[in-house]
Formats: sequence, structure tokens, C-alpha cells
Amino acid sequence: MAERWRRMLPGLWAGMLICIAAIAAPAAFGALPNADAGQVVARIFVREGWLSLGLAAVLLWLQRRPGGMAPAGPTVANAALLWTTVVCTLLGYFAVQALMPAARTGQGVLSFAQLHLITTAFYGIKTLAVLLLAWRATGVSRPPSF
Repeated sequence: MAERWRRMLPGLWAGMLICIAAIAAPAAFGALPNADAGQVVARIFVREGWLSLGLAAVLLWLQRRPGGMAPAGPTVANAALLWTTVVCTLLGYFAVQALMPAARTGQGVLSFAQLHLITTAFYGIKTLAVLLLAWRATGVSRPPSF
């Protein structure tokens, strides 16, 4: 059963990240005034940040269970990808995002747009890492050739 979770969670996680970026955030800004949409999206990202940290912890735990779930090579690569997601979440949301309210008022070294670009880059890197984890969880060694 643990192996099923190890294989399924990265795909669900990737789907969540893509839905937030492609559906939830744009829909909020399309339906609400910018200030209200910003508050809604900020609340979504709070939940996404904590959920990402939780999913990374669960997947790291599933990898390190006694009896091992994969050979050493894939386990090390998967752990590196999971730690990448943790670092991107901590830096992108919990560090940089905390500076955004001050930047909105013109305080701080970086502008709001610059901070937004930085958090977007961290979110993109995290999404790519999770997509790669999901692909690796399928057990396919090479991408299909067309």
C-alpha cells in the first residue's frame, strides 16, 4: 500500500500545483477586483505552501522506510527533488512572500513586481521538480519517442 501512495502522491501534487497556477489564480483575478483577488490567491498559496511541505515530508518518509522502496540511485535522485521542493517552498513562500506587503507600500529593497517574479520562479522550479517526481514514480526510464 505504501508503494501505491509513493507512486500516486507526486501526480496528485503536480496536478494541484498546475491547477493553482493555471486555473485558481487566473480565475480569482478575472472575477474579483485586484486587491480582493490578491487576498484570495495569497490564502490559496498559504494552504499550498503547508500542503507542499507536508507532501514532501510524507514522500521522504515513504522513501526512507525500512526495507527500502527503490534502489539507491533513484532514492537519492528522488530525495534531491523532494528537498528542492522544500527549499523552493520555504524560500518562495515563507521568505520572499513575507516581504511583499512592505513592497506594496514602497518599502524594502526590491519592488513588489521583483518579489512576485522571484516567487513565481520558485513556484515554477517546484512544479518542475514535482512533475519530474511524478514521471519517475511511473517507473518509465525514458520519455516516449514520437
